[in-house]
Amino acid sequence: MTTRAKLTVYAALATALASLCMLPLLTTRSWLTHAVLVIAVLAAVGVGLRRSPLYRWTVPVAQLLVLFLLMLVGFAGAGGVLGGLVPGPSSMRVLDQVFSSGLDDIQQYAIPAPPTAGLRLILVSAVGLIAVAVDTIAVTYRRSALAGLPLLALYSIGNGLAGDHGSWFWFAVAAAGYLLLLFAEGQDRVSRWGRVFRGSARGTVGSGTVSPGGRQVGVLALAVAILLPVVLPHWSSGLLDPASGGTAGKGVGGSVATSLDPMVSLEAAITRPTDAELLSYTLDSEQADQIYLRTGSLDQFDGTNWRLSSTAVTDLPESLPNPEGLRNANVPRIEGDFTVSDGLAKSWLPMPYPAASVQVPNRGDWKLDPLTRTVVPANDKAIRGLHYHVSALDLRPTATELRLAPPGPQDIRDRYTTVPSDLPGVVSDQARQITSGAKNDYDRAMALVNWFTGPDFTYDTTVAAGTGSNAIAVFLRDRRGFCVHFASTMAAMARSLKIPARVAVGFTPGNNKGGNVYTVSGRMYHAWPELYFAGYGWMRFEPTPSRGVPTRYSEASNAPTTAPTQHPTAAPQTASAAPMPSSGSDCDAKQRQLGDCGPKGKAAAHAAEESWLLSGQVLGTLAAVLALIALLLSPMLWRTALRRRRLGGGGRRRPGGTGPGELTDAQVLAAWDELVDSAWDLGIPPDESRTPRAAARRITETAELDADSAAATGRLALATERVLYAPPGQGTAAPLAADVRTARRGLRASAGRAERTRALLLPPSSAQLWWRISDAVRAARTAVGTRAARANEAASGPLRRVLTRRPKPDAPESDTTQS
Repeated sequence: MTTRAKLTVYAALATALASLCMLPLLTTRSWLTHAVLVIAVLAAVGVGLRRSPLYRWTVPVAQLLVLFLLMLVGFAGAGGVLGGLVPGPSSMRVLDQVFSSGLDDIQQYAIPAPPTAGLRLILVSAVGLIAVAVDTIAVTYRRSALAGLPLLALYSIGNGLAGDHGSWFWFAVAAAGYLLLLFAEGQDRVSRWGRVFRGSARGTVGSGTVSPGGRQVGVLALAVAILLPVVLPHWSSGLLDPASGGTAGKGVGGSVATSLDPMVSLEAAITRPTDAELLSYTLDSEQADQIYLRTGSLDQFDGTNWRLSSTAVTDLPESLPNPEGLRNANVPRIEGDFTVSDGLAKSWLPMPYPAASVQVPNRGDWKLDPLTRTVVPANDKAIRGLHYHVSALDLRPTATELRLAPPGPQDIRDRYTTVPSDLPGVVSDQARQITSGAKNDYDRAMALVNWFTGPDFTYDTTVAAGTGSNAIAVFLRDRRGFCVHFASTMAAMARSLKIPARVAVGFTPGNNKGGNVYTVSGRMYHAWPELYFAGYGWMRFEPTPSRGVPTRYSEASNAPTTAPTQHPTAAPQTASAAPMPSSGSDCDAKQRQLGDCGPKGKAAAHAAEESWLLSGQVLGTLAAVLALIALLLSPMLWRTALRRRRLGGGGRRRPGGTGPGELTDAQVLAAWDELVDSAWDLGIPPDESRTPRAAARRITETAELDADSAAATGRLALATERVLYAPPGQGTAAPLAADVRTARRGLRASAGRAERTRALLLPPSSAQLWWRISDAVRAARTAVGTRAARANEAASGPLRRVLTRRPKPDAPESDTTQS
């Protein structure tokens, strides 16, 4: 392997290893496979272009163009033609939309964020840009020490954003890649000067060592990589604030994190459950074992996931405003005291819904999102060891009251019934089919609940997480998933039926430890849909089978009142409403609530994770693009390889020419052919009717060559005529390769920019490649035809001889026989 090839490999390896520090930013790792593939393609492009006669600055420009094309193919392929294989005019608009959504996701999500298309585009393109920078500095311009700067930037940004999720392991891996790159360049520098022995003079270089300047830059870069994350300030929004983990909102309290991305945290907690105690509480309600602890709700569905749309937060007041949609808040209250353990490191404040007031020790550490009544922390330490008191409204609407609820206000219906344009049609079609016999929103909601909790669906935590349109379509097809799938799908179905809906997150009722004391463990993370009913606000429904408290609003016969009067009760489900739990005595009500009864499937520790491999469509598209690029560059690459082979020499020695340094006939003729083809590429087609000397004169006059180029052309013509016409033994020792280069410089100097560009990218002499291919195909066809004819003749020969053989005449009787 050549030195430049080694540098290319080590530069790509260093970039790939440094990009590992960004793994904690997303919940899945499939984007890294995409990034590594992009790094490999960019390195291959650099190798190919550096072997061509292009200026060095054109290599990074071409790599950036290829990177842009890869991003179009990978993230905007749907806007292309030929089934998305080739990016089309709309791909730019699609890519811009994906990138814009990624910028919004940075402001919305905490670390680890979901692998949205926008975030993956930003990460992969950032790694690609660093790969181009490292390859340009270390390989194209041979300054490997300076390549540590972009690698340092990649590591510092990734490690700084990851915060507590970062690790010294990533630094060690990135440093190893950088040191390998320095080592490769150091070996190359030493090998250029031969073996250098250490002398007594100060500052001399010993054998096999890297120059002091390279060592100093390397050590400085490593030291900065260690110290920079320590002194970097912490930003205050979205992914840029690992401590808060949310979106910067603006309100009375100023900027504060309002989005912890609870859906991602919830999915991770459900697929990897623990028995660690998260919090304990007491409630003065006889139905405390049926009350969910709600941390917040996600009210915006963009087709990728459910998120919190509001970014306006205020200081946490003593008394919370009235719940949205509640006509009369003059109802009994539930009082509760809560204690958070160290196991709940980051969370919005768990509370019964709807909370009327919250008392916390340091009120300045908490903010309120008035739209969803979510109390969010201003820093990641606010929830640890917290003791707080909550007073919540004890709402108890009946089924009759919810059936008679009037339609909600138009602004509510407009805001909470919006569905993305890419929502699969099966969602609304299935929803209408299930609720075809229902007359009101409550009956429609209960029809959806009964359908989800029926025998057709299976609770399974090994299913890949996701709440977007594609995940919903897969869930409706396979009918397997956990609470996130059930809640998001039912909310999307309700919205398609014009029922205002959103997804709530939090915990199922805790375990009773005696009296009114309850504890919540890591197995009680949960998500459920909330549906809006005018006069009563947001009501909880439970579509997840064998989890939580089944949805049953009492069928009271009393007339509806102006305020809710009945709490949802946990009536037993019928056999058709939920999977049949185990009848063993060790399966109590709480185990059934947590879905721990019956035969267990795969362990949650083996929860499915998004594949590291790219999809077949992306790989096929990438292969098609690379094939197209190779096809477009094939004339230039073939012409460059042919020129190197011609000027490099080879062939038999001229008979009789045994003098030292004499060129062979093949070398002389190859040099002449290169001159003729170079002139052809620059607009002077060959004329085979002329002698070499006449052809040289024509080239000189047409191109108006300078004296040096004209003399070199004349020497080439003279050497060619000696080979063609002189007797053996008249060889030449002239440096014809240098003469060809001199003549080519003169030809290029006399040509315009358009001719030079055409000669480089699409040289006319490359038509010889097509001629050779045509001749090879014609020869192959002729050979196949000849062999087929011979085989046919060989097979039909015996039969022909049998058919054409004449019978022998009967032998005459001998005289002896006659006698």
